[in-house]
Amino acid sequence: MNPLSLVREWFEEAAASGIIEAERMALATATPDGRPSVRIVLLKGIDEGGIRFFTNYESRKGRELDANPRAAATLYWQPLARAARLEGPVERLSAEESDAYFASRPRGAQIGAWASAQGSVLRDRAELDEHVRAVERRFPDAVPRPDHWGGYRLRPDALELWQGRPDRLHDREHFLLQPDGTWLIQRLSP
Repeated sequence: MNPLSLVREWFEEAAASGIIEAERMALATATPDGRPSVRIVLLKGIDEGGIRFFTNYESRKGRELDANPRAAATLYWQPLARAARLEGPVERLSAEESDAYFASRPRGAQIGAWASAQGSVLRDRAELDEHVRAVERRFPDAVPRPDHWGGYRLRPDALELWQGRPDRLHDREHFLLQPDGTWLIQRLSP
């Protein structure tokens, strides 16, 4: 059994329950010397191979993933007292996968991918607004995906499902990918 199917079930239940932005997840990356950083990104797909998210390749997370292609992510659905934690190697998605997702984004988000040098210092908000206007003039119709923007897949080799309990004796199931491709399942103490 692939525990990613359980993560997908939990995500679908969270989204169906009305949780706002059930796809929010904390993504942690680190520099090659181990300096960590974490931020919120949006989960954009779960399949048997892993979880997908998209970003600017030149952002801090993109640079860290290029230098140290491992990450950890946590999805937390507080109203359901559930969390899924995933750790593993990260790879870039194909240009075709990134193009397909980019084409599905609202025009404003497409413009933003061009206008924002994510994480760079701005003089003020007016500078960003001018970048947006310049991109709108450059692409009056269809907006192509910029080369510096695309998707990643985190392929977990460790995964934990956490179900909170009122007595704080939470249920924790830990899955470790074995060399033969099977998953070792362990119950962890809360």
